[in-house]
Amino acid sequence: MAEISPEILEAIKEAAKDGKISCTVARKLATEFKVPNRVVGEAADNLKIKIKSCELGCF
Repeated sequence: MAEISPEILEAIKEAAKDGKISCTVARKLATEFKVPNRVVGEAADNLKIKIKSCELGCF
């Protein structure tokens, strides 16, 4: 697993409500940080944050 930047981790923490973020938000963060969806998924896993309402099966 590649190093996940502190900025991505912080953005996920800020976006998480009740320990969850939506798939839409996760994909938006991946686009903003110019990283693959899986990087955001791994970061969320590391933070014990669940990704909910996944429309595409990305996470």
